[in-house]
Amino acid sequence: MPILNRSAELQAEITEWRRDIHRNPELLFDVHRTAGFVTEKLREFGCEEVVTGLGKTGVVGIIQGRLGNGPTIGLRADMDALPMTEMTGKPWTSTSPGKMHACGHDGHTAMLLGAAKYLCETRNFKGRVAVIFQPAEEGGGGGNEMVKEGMMERFAIERVFGMHNLPGLPIGQFATRPGPIMAATAEFVITVKGRGGHAAMPHTVVDPILAASQIVTALQSIASRNVHPLDSVVVSVTKFHAGDAFNVIPDTVELAGTVRTLKKEVNADAESRMRTICAGVAAAHGAAVEIFYDSNYPVTFNHAEETAFASAVASEIAGAANVDTDITPTMGGEDFSYMLEARPGALIFIGNGDSAALHNTAYDFNDDAIPHGVSYWVRLAENALAG
Repeated sequence: MPILNRSAELQAEITEWRRDIHRNPELLFDVHRTAGFVTEKLREFGCEEVVTGLGKTGVVGIIQGRLGNGPTIGLRADMDALPMTEMTGKPWTSTSPGKMHACGHDGHTAMLLGAAKYLCETRNFKGRVAVIFQPAEEGGGGGNEMVKEGMMERFAIERVFGMHNLPGLPIGQFATRPGPIMAATAEFVITVKGRGGHAAMPHTVVDPILAASQIVTALQSIASRNVHPLDSVVVSVTKFHAGDAFNVIPDTVELAGTVRTLKKEVNADAESRMRTICAGVAAAHGAAVEIFYDSNYPVTFNHAEETAFASAVASEIAGAANVDTDITPTMGGEDFSYMLEARPGALIFIGNGDSAALHNTAYDFNDDAIPHGVSYWVRLAENALAG
């Protein structure tokens, strides 16, 4: 079946919600206005229960089906923005300097709110739908906080599903895959300690810049020479901080960056090799090195049965030809991974059309995707909880 008529009717209203959220971006757990907006709407729709403050500022609404008792499924959206300055020039551009919705969480939240409104109107299912609005996806692990607070047990959630927009995928299309679909993430800080001095007398110093520069190059051998060619790993140095003057070699250099993998064991191997490489290169230059390595978001791993189910629902909305069931995994991270570790479920991508990339100052969520996303959520709930 195509998109639901009611979701098309609601598009203008949902678009206004989305643009209101977009104008007022909030970071990490500090999403009080957005959470308040969500809470007000869920109560207005008639949810049986609206619980706030989960995972610090998360919100969960419970919708009871009219066909009787049954299991509970979770549908999840994220609410937080990014610390970036928007350059879209749209009428609904961010009003908060240095903050913008550059990943489409405003669209995710609005679409799930639209689905909640529809499901509260119809209740054409047996059991309960938990609509989950989480904070701090962009580095704060808000999904993990909600899981640790017992969200799954509190609401007896048996399966959980997520959706994320994807620039480059046409509007009206979906994409997913069983198994790893998004990467595990790790962050590192490497401090190289030398002995500074006059730049005109390099023979009297231990130059940490030279050592750090060679570390940056040597770390690329992890992907090219230490990991199986069919496994995926990305090692990116994204910060290099050193020195304050033209004629002074500094005492220390700080490097920082990220590691992305699709297997836990590959992440462990990458950390081990990083420590060995850094120690060896530093020692060769007479320098010392300290490494902070933090493995945070795990692999986003789609469960096979739930992925097949989500693909079938998407095919009802978009047609089988418009659902890619074996998309290449992305090395981006996603804290929906914590929910998928706690319960069976699946993440699916929805097309955002020919837009700027995620985490780009020119990005904006495409409001034409709204009816497709709302229809997907509604049909997923109704099919999963069929009477």
